[in-house]
Amino acid sequence: MNEIQKEVGPALQRLVNIMQRLRAPDGCPWDAEQDLRSLRPYLVEECYEVLDEMDRVSYGGAWRPFAEELGDLLFQIVFHAQLAAEKGEFGMAEVCTAIADKIESRHPHVFGENRPTFAGSTQVLENWAKLKADERKKKTGNAGSVLDGVPTAAPSLLRAERLTEKASRIGFDWKQVKDVRAKLDEELAELDEAIAAGSRDEIEHELGDVLFSVANLARWIKAPAEDALRQANTRFTRRFQRIEQLLEQQGVKFGQATLEQLDTFWEQAKREEKAALAARA
Repeated sequence: MNEIQKEVGPALQRLVNIMQRLRAPDGCPWDAEQDLRSLRPYLVEECYEVLDEMDRVSYGGAWRPFAEELGDLLFQIVFHAQLAAEKGEFGMAEVCTAIADKIESRHPHVFGENRPTFAGSTQVLENWAKLKADERKKKTGNAGSVLDGVPTAAPSLLRAERLTEKASRIGFDWKQVKDVRAKLDEELAELDEAIAAGSRDEIEHELGDVLFSVANLARWIKAPAEDALRQANTRFTRRFQRIEQLLEQQGVKFGQATLEQLDTFWEQAKREEKAALAARA
């Protein structure tokens, strides 16, 4: 067993012990004051910091900072499990056991005694949807909807993509990507009509349909819309900040630059960015 594959148990138990010590009567006052409500923003924040590191690693960044951010997220999970343990509800072991049992049961083709054979990932996902419905029926007496489980608080682009993905698992989907792309053109045309009519409600309605179609297209071409937009936001921020630097270097006060100057510096920022990426390749 190499260093990377070393036993996880002792390291996880150490983290659990640290959490218990922090929450002890003679532990940390701040940690002792926290509850599920107060921890919610920290959980969300840590998730987004993990996403930031995933983006950096995907474009050639170092892996070690990613490990640190995963650790911060794991600490939140351990924290929540400790709160539950103090209430006598469950502990970290139950969290690990519950997800391990769930993953094994949903992968009968890997862990089952009589392993079914699937032709590919599409059949795996279809069977996953069936198994989840069976689980819901055992718990509640009702199989519920295939769309259950998509968080309503998730970012809207992400939620749209997950909704269409789940619907596709029972066959509600387009047959080929060109049809998905054509649907986007159709929705854009309807948005143009709404803009021409000037109805605020209709514009919002049709714009929503356009964004939903974009998210569905993103799923088809395997370029998640939420990720793509987050990276576009990052590029825009980086390029705009470069424009601000160039304006300052030339002594142009902010707000007094012409549109031509801004466009010129924007193109310069794009060229510099492209050259930097090529140098790292």
